[in-house]
Amino acid sequence: MSDDQDAAGAMTFIFEAGVLKRAARTGWWFAGVKHPESIAEHSHRTALIGMILAAMEGADPARVTMLCVLHDTQETRVTDIPHIAKRYLTAAPNITVTADQVADCPPAVADTITAAVTEYEAGETLEAIVARDADKLECLVQAVEYRHQGIDNIQRWIDSSRAALKTTSAHRLADAALAGQPLTWLTPPPKTE
Repeated sequence: MSDDQDAAGAMTFIFEAGVLKRAARTGWWFAGVKHPESIAEHSHRTALIGMILAAMEGADPARVTMLCVLHDTQETRVTDIPHIAKRYLTAAPNITVTADQVADCPPAVADTITAAVTEYEAGETLEAIVARDADKLECLVQAVEYRHQGIDNIQRWIDSSRAALKTTSAHRLADAALAGQPLTWLTPPPKTE
């Protein structure tokens, strides 16, 4: 494969990933959220949470961040299937979708992305466990924010996300999210002399 074909294949994946900026997280519609965050917005904060959790848990922050960034890239092709719909629909496994997505990428790119998605899906390494916690914690944090915006029918998302957490640090951050106020950061700290 020529360098131009390699670059074109990688760019195809990049363009496809851009769809995630326009694709909504559909499960929130059931809670009454009319305009939920995009999959890309969810993945961005999941990666940030993953980096923080990795530092707290002694995992590799760069690896966790990569797993988080890639964890929902398959939704360009299968969409964000809400939990209730998974009872009735069967989507191709994420590893299969990823293989199709990276088929035209340079081998090093395809191998890197495939290995990360495979690791995340297996959920066996510390980094994968932390990345999965980051995904659930981001959902919990988003639910807390929606609750503070007046969405009342949100507790089931908080409860299910919290129940799925595995690491001590994720539980600590969940407790802090539930006890905190989303806009506290707007209040400047008192000046010290």
